[in-house]
Amino acid sequence: MYAMERQQLIERELRDVGRVSVVDLARRFDVTTETVRRDLDRLEGLGTLRRVHGGAVDVGRGSTAESPLTERRERHRDAKRAIAAAAASLLTPDFRGSIFIDAGTTPAAVAGLLPEALGAGIDGVEVVTHSLEAAHLLAGEERLSLTTIGGRVRGVTGAAVGAHTVRAIGELRPDIAFVGTNGLSAGFGLSTPDPEEAAVKAAIIQSARRIVLVADAAKFGEELLVRFARLDELDVLVTDAAPPAPLAEALADADIEVRIA
Repeated sequence: MYAMERQQLIERELRDVGRVSVVDLARRFDVTTETVRRDLDRLEGLGTLRRVHGGAVDVGRGSTAESPLTERRERHRDAKRAIAAAAASLLTPDFRGSIFIDAGTTPAAVAGLLPEALGAGIDGVEVVTHSLEAAHLLAGEERLSLTTIGGRVRGVTGAAVGAHTVRAIGELRPDIAFVGTNGLSAGFGLSTPDPEEAAVKAAIIQSARRIVLVADAAKFGEELLVRFARLDELDVLVTDAAPPAPLAEALADADIEVRIA
């Protein structure tokens, strides 16, 4: 494969995923890591990408960058469906209690599977959410008790945010919460670009008895502007691929159960 072909494929990967790894690209193209680094250096010189430790990110990505909800809904669709199914399976048909659904496309996918996962037991379940998308998916389920938490709605995520939202969540004690994240790293923990979203997510983490993080592998190693939780505040991570060694070790040290969908 010629260098130009490799670089075109790297550009395509960046558009689709937003991040590439030197080691993964070297393995994929069967070349040395030095060759990949030269490719990345050239693409950075052209303004296509921004180099980061171990790889590169799309030039438009940064600690405050967010994609529109419609775009994120289509990204990694199959992975999110698999993660949602594995996460929903944590709720057996005999489950009775309360569930909090965070904003985000992967938590919303979990919400869409709740009626099937709970079966007849859905009559004894209370679901709470500040996500317009999750609420829309569950609003038509007559057997389900659904409560929505209000606030100022951020169009980019379809989530209610603000002081009222945080206070309302702080008065709850759900049995289990399905939480999403924009970034998950060994050193920084869970992070998201927007401070108001971070405040809401932090409130969910503090309120729920059990925290299940649902995150695809594209979130691994990402560190966004605002941290909202440490790793040791999680109970379960449901994802679509094994975390890289540093993150896997940190998750193990924090005694977090990792489930691969």
